[in-house]
Amino acid sequence: MLDHLIEGVTVVDGTGAPGRVADVGVRDGRVAVVAPAVTEEARTREEAHGLILAPGFVDPHTHYDAQLFWDPCATPSLNHGVTTVAGGNCGFTLAPLNPERPEDADYTRRMMSRVEGMSLAALEEGAPWSWHSFGEYLDALEGRIAVNAGFMVGHCALRRYVMGPDAVGGQPSAGQLERMLELFHEAMDAGAWGLSTTQSATHSDGDGAPVASRHAGPEELLALSRAVAEHEGTQLEAIVAGCLDRFSDAEIDLLVEMSAVAGRPLNWNVLTIDAAVPERVERQLVPSERARRADGRVVALTMPILTPMNMSLGTFCALNLVPGWGDVLGLPVPERIAKLRDPGVRVEMLRRATGEEAGVFRRLTHFDRYVIGDTYSAANEGLTGRVVGDIAAERGQEPFACLVEICAQDELRTVLWPMPTDNDPDSWALRAATWDHEDVLLGGSDAGAHLDRMCGAPYTTRFLGDCLRGRKLVGLEQAVKMLTDDPARLFGLRERGRIAEGYHADLVLFDPERVDAGKATLVHDLPGDSPRLDSEAIGVNAVWVNGVEVIRDDVVSGAVPGTVLRSGRDTRTVSTR
Repeated sequence: MLDHLIEGVTVVDGTGAPGRVADVGVRDGRVAVVAPAVTEEARTREEAHGLILAPGFVDPHTHYDAQLFWDPCATPSLNHGVTTVAGGNCGFTLAPLNPERPEDADYTRRMMSRVEGMSLAALEEGAPWSWHSFGEYLDALEGRIAVNAGFMVGHCALRRYVMGPDAVGGQPSAGQLERMLELFHEAMDAGAWGLSTTQSATHSDGDGAPVASRHAGPEELLALSRAVAEHEGTQLEAIVAGCLDRFSDAEIDLLVEMSAVAGRPLNWNVLTIDAAVPERVERQLVPSERARRADGRVVALTMPILTPMNMSLGTFCALNLVPGWGDVLGLPVPERIAKLRDPGVRVEMLRRATGEEAGVFRRLTHFDRYVIGDTYSAANEGLTGRVVGDIAAERGQEPFACLVEICAQDELRTVLWPMPTDNDPDSWALRAATWDHEDVLLGGSDAGAHLDRMCGAPYTTRFLGDCLRGRKLVGLEQAVKMLTDDPARLFGLRERGRIAEGYHADLVLFDPERVDAGKATLVHDLPGDSPRLDSEAIGVNAVWVNGVEVIRDDVVSGAVPGTVLRSGRDTRTVSTR
């Protein structure tokens, strides 16, 4: 007997093959049968004519490492059909923690709060922090999550465990590097997917210092990469400074060599595509082309939607990363307001923000295109939803000065929404062309991070809605493949990413006439009453993980059938040759 039967549904199986009408039966967590007419009895059944059944979506870049403890459903990703998440990215993980230094847990929490925009209160109150080894961390999640989740082990945690405070600024001795490698092997033996690391200039710890892995030299990175080669089903994930704009020659050499010595794919996040700077895409794909010639593989993640990110002059956000701005925006609020109101300070800030050194952050400097979000003072009543350029014209002010004055009236609590500069037809055409590249993969949501600033988790449903009823840059079958089988194949997931007999029954049932994502809204549902952005899933009828229903009409069931996906057992080695 089948556990569940979905009748008359259009199956889009993840391979890119044309959709076909069939019955799909599930038994013991697997797809048991896919056929035109299934006569076997089933405990439960539903009729699904006119609906689409796709494999569960695979998000290759998330930061759900902590959130899964207080939110086993990894919302809102699960609502939007994501059944498998990859965590432990960007060099940041919650484990291992040295048992001889209990203060390292506090250091890690403060680092994650600063660098990944997680609520410190939620980190302190929502996770048990009961582990030391990476295996103990994975065990703490086992049996209590609703999604499937695999994790890289973060370079910063390895360095901190072995070197303590010297991990920031120091170089490991030969003995310390050997211990780091031992710890890394232990983590991969326990099921870590491989190594994640960062050398991005934007990544700082809770004290404002460059995070630990930014101090690692090529020899250390290559030693860890070689260790990856000794374990089945493992990967590399690396962030370097040039990921945001353009790689340097040295960064290209490093990425290629890391992948080549590991004999494993390396993915990086995130490829930004803008027709105004078409040469950026060409430059960013040079590592991929060179890696292929060196028996490696370097994969660029890119988002298929524009993810709105709110800003504020009052809290840490991307504006703090503009060269020279951090010193001003890091001041106490009264001093910050005084500095921002100083015309000379603003001139210098704008000079730094529009210069070559600002790189990709120049995109944030079109202050006339910012939209005012929530406001908090009578002086700003009626400004919500208005464009700063229009307000500035009415007031006879320069746009940045106008924006500063609005924010100052709210003691800098004003929410700001920058309008994207790359929402033009040429940029979308360039995206569609770039998606065809063999080493470009959809992803980069950062779900679980920057919780009150951005909401990338709904990229799956928003992309499908755009493919079906919007720009239609990609057909439905190819779009589903890009969200399912493509990332599953990159990670070597065993029997996931497709609807096929014998595969795990990770499934999404949706209405092609309605599937979409609602507007991101701020909710206060984290531990400590901390805020985050959430988004309604539209047109998603149901989601199953390992054959168990976890979502029905955007409501979680409370079931926790997810699996901690461990390298080797749940992943196979993906050859780079």
